[in-house]
Amino acid sequence: MRTLLTSIFRRRAGAAALAAALVSLSAAAVEPAGAPAEPLAAVQTAAEKLVRSELHEVSYAVHVQAAGLDPRLHLVPCPAALAATLAPRAELGPRVAVRVSCPAPAAPWAVYVPVNIESDLTVLVLRQSVLRGARLAPAQVAPETRRIAGLAVGYVTDVASLEHRSLARSLPAGTALTADALLADVIVHQGQEVTLVASGPGISVRAAGKALQDGREGARVRAQNLVSLRIVEGVVDASGVIEITP
Repeated sequence: MRTLLTSIFRRRAGAAALAAALVSLSAAAVEPAGAPAEPLAAVQTAAEKLVRSELHEVSYAVHVQAAGLDPRLHLVPCPAALAATLAPRAELGPRVAVRVSCPAPAAPWAVYVPVNIESDLTVLVLRQSVLRGARLAPAQVAPETRRIAGLAVGYVTDVASLEHRSLARSLPAGTALTADALLADVIVHQGQEVTLVASGPGISVRAAGKALQDGREGARVRAQNLVSLRIVEGVVDASGVIEITP
């Protein structure tokens, strides 16, 4: 009895996976096995082509590979060029789903094709293990070309990016540095006198102020205008000036 239930469960799970992979817009879109079918390789190629078209401004090597489709899919041959689209506001991460469809009224089918994205990027890699809070010297890192998942976003590629920063966490040797592993120095301290700058179209006003909290470069902090005594909020720049924002 247990064997029978297991067999039924597996068959149902396989059918559910197939249904999830295929979004059929017409009952006639899927043909029985043995009938002429749209080559699955063509569906995968259409998905890859769309992703590559989104990478026209990328200057490094990117590898795009569509995942294999379920061989049980038998799609009606499409008499028109296949259409491929991304979901609205979809981001090109390590894995993205591309909707490939047949726009012809005679065969209105669509499938979602998972596409994997990898990049070849020269990143800074730790030569040795380093503890949290340590400052990195150029001699402690080495450039190394690696294949990373997704696009080259958030990786540290320039030793100048190590200045005025410390490690946010301990890291072992061989780690490729990412921006979130580095913590900017505290530039302004609570109670410190600072310069406040408010800018607009064609105008810039400077005033003396006092920081009401510690702030790192790029952080939003509250400060008090020492003339008006008004409490304002702004972003700390690399020089310690607080740029007032609405």
